[in-house]
Amino acid sequence: MIVRADYHMHTKFSGDSKNELESIVKKAIEIGLEEIAITDHGPAHNGYGIKKENYPILRADIDKLNLKYPQINILLGLEANILGINGEIDIDEEMWQMIDWVNAGYHFGSNLKKDYKIHIYNILSKFSKHFYEKAKKINTIAMVTAIEKNKINMVTHPGAKGPIDIDAVAEAAANKGTLLEINNSHGHLTIEEIKAAMKYPVNFAVCSDAHEVKNVGSVSNALDRAYIAGVDKTKIYNVK
Repeated sequence: MIVRADYHMHTKFSGDSKNELESIVKKAIEIGLEEIAITDHGPAHNGYGIKKENYPILRADIDKLNLKYPQINILLGLEANILGINGEIDIDEEMWQMIDWVNAGYHFGSNLKKDYKIHIYNILSKFSKHFYEKAKKINTIAMVTAIEKNKINMVTHPGAKGPIDIDAVAEAAANKGTLLEINNSHGHLTIEEIKAAMKYPVNFAVCSDAHEVKNVGSVSNALDRAYIAGVDKTKIYNVK
């Protein structure tokens, strides 16, 4: 399988990355990618989120680089945060007008005042079966509702930051045409989760989640898990 695109990577506008945008683009061209999405953390993340005033700057920079490097298509995206069980994500109307590609996932540290109970459940789920089941239920409701209520291109690393019912998430994603990410940097989707998701007509994407330029387009771990799980390449959106 040849990877043609990478839809999950971060620039210096995410607090946990130092990547310069043009360096990312040059790396993507060097390794033969046809398309990339720049997906910094959503602004509701208290530690790593892009500042809303920087989003128009990123839009303008991407527009300039699309003219400079016509051999690759650069999309302005966001790794939006799923905020609570009501399906809210941190993209406001102004951002919706600028955005090309929407990722969404759960992250500890987003909207701490409002979602503190979810964060506590996910922390305690590592130590308690009781809280594991509570976290799994609330995470699943939040993720499924977000998929149903928003135009989301891809759910990022489902299950990596807190347990989910993969059957419910995969069914919702299949119904809405939302991709499920097989994330190269995290362990999710796991082989077992991929197999479970394959019971539904859902499509996947293998993405790097690159926080360093050298990792842009690096998806070998994700491809290995997809291969072992038996995913047909026609079900992986960004390979050919």
